[in-house]
Amino acid sequence: MSLDPAGWDALRLSLLVGVVATLLALPLAIWVAWLLARRDFWGKSILNAAVHLPLVLPPVVTGYLLLIAFGRTGPAGIFLEKTFGLVLAFRWTGAVLAAIVMGFPLMVRAIRLAIEAVDPKIEAAARTLGAPPVAVFATITLPLILPGILAGGVMGFAKAIGEFGATITFVANIPGQTQTLPSAIYALLQVPGGENAAIALVLWACVLALGAVVLSEWLARRVAKRIAGT
Repeated sequence: MSLDPAGWDALRLSLLVGVVATLLALPLAIWVAWLLARRDFWGKSILNAAVHLPLVLPPVVTGYLLLIAFGRTGPAGIFLEKTFGLVLAFRWTGAVLAAIVMGFPLMVRAIRLAIEAVDPKIEAAARTLGAPPVAVFATITLPLILPGILAGGVMGFAKAIGEFGATITFVANIPGQTQTLPSAIYALLQVPGGENAAIALVLWACVLALGAVVLSEWLARRVAKRIAGT
């Protein structure tokens, strides 16, 4: 599974995008999942639909919408560049945003299912003893949903590693700058004689995805045993 320098660049960028996207999206995914699982409010169905919209939209459409909103001439893009000096379009940071948007629904769903599996009576009992809501979540809910958080994180990471349509539309396919594993594989398959290099990247992608799943299962078992022992 030897790779040329361009292949290693694509692999490193994919790992960077996957890790950064997962770390940035996870806190927001936990909060949104908690809102959807534990709170009733006006617009809940709208929020739920908006969260899951990237799952049903063609990825190219999602990428184009990101380009319109976060491009250098888009409203959000102009604000970020003028305020923070942050440019997303045609940069690796844009690949992170695309990965967050595409993986966010998977993360929210896994975490929401974990929260809904926690008996609300346990949380209510803690509140009756005087514990504030933040303390109830941090000391009771959060430990019990850790397996779901791990599952959501792995799903988001795997989606970030494999994301193609929205990413290539938003940040293009620039070797060494925005070319991730999927776009590198696509580029290699467009040129004669690129099949062997593409196969090597495919194998690396499979190894990363399988390793993430195995690590998630191992961590989930460790967390479950620790919870059961307390």
